[in-house]
Amino acid sequence: MSNKYLDYITDQHFMNCISNLHSSYTKAKADICKKKFYKNKVDTIKLTFDSKFNKIKEEGIIEAEILRQIDKSINNSIGTFHEQILGGIKGFESGNLSGYDIKSIDNTLFADIKNKHNTMNSSSAESLFQKLAHYADTYKKSKCFWVQIFAKNSFNEKWAGEINGKEYSHSRVYKISGDQFYALLSGKDDALFQLYKALPKAIEDYLKTIEKEKSINENSALSEIKIETIKSKREIFDQITFENYKYYLGFEEL
Repeated sequence: MSNKYLDYITDQHFMNCISNLHSSYTKAKADICKKKFYKNKVDTIKLTFDSKFNKIKEEGIIEAEILRQIDKSINNSIGTFHEQILGGIKGFESGNLSGYDIKSIDNTLFADIKNKHNTMNSSSAESLFQKLAHYADTYKKSKCFWVQIFAKNSFNEKWAGEINGKEYSHSRVYKISGDQFYALLSGKDDALFQLYKALPKAIEDYLKTIEKEKSINENSALSEIKIETIKSKREIFDQITFENYKYYLGFEEL
C-alpha cells in the first residue's frame, strides 16, 4: 500500500511527528499564565508605542505579545519536528539528546540541525564545528553536517573558514541547506517540498482523529490581568505597568 502523504516515511510516523508537535503547542499555550508573562518584565513603554503607532487596541497588543512568547518556546520544537521526520527515513535515526540530531545506522553520517541559518553566535558555531570534527575523526568513513533547514541559498559544501579568529576546516565536515539534506537522506530531490505540500492536509487529518480537548485555560495571562483591572479600576496597560514596576519612583501612583 502506498503512503498517503510522503513517499519516504510512513504515514504513521508522519502522524506521530505531528502529534508530538501539537503537544508542544498545547503545552506552550497552556503555560502562559500571568506569572510567566511577567517573568522577564513587560516593556509597557514599547507596548504603548506599538498600540498607538500601529492603531491596535491594548488587548490586541497583549495577545500579540503572548503569541510572541509562545513562538519563542515553539522554535525548538520545530527543530525537533524536523529531526523526528528525518529520523523516520529508512537507514537513519534521530539522536534523542545523544549529542547529534540525526545519524545513519551505519555511522557514515552525523548531523546537527538548526531551523534557521542565523540561530548561532560565533562561540556556538565554533563549538558545533569542533563537535562535528570530533565525530568525523572518530568515525573515519563518516560525513558530518551542519544542517540549516531554512538557509539563504541551496547548498551542500565543505564548512571551512574563520571562527573567533581561528581557521577551521575538515575534509569531511560540511554545511548543507534543508532542501539538500532532505534530498540526501530520502533520495528525493523535492523531499522538503513534498513535506511542505503535505502538511496542511496531514494536520487536518490529524486534528480530526483527536478528541475535542477538555477546556484548558490557554493564554490565561490576559484574563488574569483583566480580572485585576476590574478590582483596581486601572486601564490594562496601567495594570501591567503597576504590577511590573510598582517599586519604581512614582509608579505607585498608577
